[in-house]
Parts: sequence; C-alpha cells; structure tokens
Amino acid sequence: MRMDANDANKNKDLIHPELSYLLTGLFYKAQNKLGRFCREKQYADEFEKLLIESGIKYEREYQLKSIGDKVEGNIVDFIIDNKVLVDLKAKRFITKEDYYQMLRYLEGSNIKLGMLVNFRSSYLKPKRVLNNKFASFA
Repeated sequence: MRMDANDANKNKDLIHPELSYLLTGLFYKAQNKLGRFCREKQYADEFEKLLIESGIKYEREYQLKSIGDKVEGNIVDFIIDNKVLVDLKAKRFITKEDYYQMLRYLEGSNIKLGMLVNFRSSYLKPKRVLNNKFASFA
C-alpha cells in the first residue's frame, strides 16, 4: 500500500500512533481468547500477560496523583510506558460518564492520550480520548 502526502500528515498529527496500534492488537487478542462475557478483572489479567509477552513497560492499577480535588484517590487500570492511560470496561456500552472520567484522568495525570476499551461489545472498538490541554486547533 502506497502512502501519499496526506496520509503522512494525518499520521504525524496522531498521538503515539505506533503504541496505540500495538495496544489495539493486544486488546483484540485478549477478547479473542476470553470472548465477550468475562469480568473486567479477567480482561485486565489477560491484557497484562500480553503486555509482559510484548515487553511493553506498564503499571497496573496506577494511582493518579491529585491536582486539587480533580483526581484524588482515582486509579486507572493501566498506564503504558508513561504515555497512554488505559481503562478497561466489561459492560453493555461505554457511557458519557466513562468518557468524562478518562478526561479527568488525563488532565490530572498530564498525559496526552487515553484509551477506553469495552470488551463486552460485539465489535471491539477501542476509543482514543485526547487530553484537551494538548489539543492543537489549526
């Protein structure tokens, strides 16, 4: 497949595209192995095994540092290579509250990218959530 200049510019604007692509592949592997109807902890355990096998640096159940009263006491499922927050879900659908929770996590941790993953969905569609502090509007 040939990339033209427009494709190159699109990828340049993405935040951590290679890492996101790699993580998405691991999410699919976890769901393919476990199916759609496991508990969140089971998906997290399987995802952690895949991270270890892939040699990716991570921390599980990462305690977010508090900034004012925004994120005190909050724990995100994974922080990957100090670049991406990952929040795993196993429910019928992702809600606005899940999205806003990830935004708070991103703002409080000063990280640019978060990924929300709902393993219960028929078709796995990891959602990329961007920290508004780092958004560039041209």
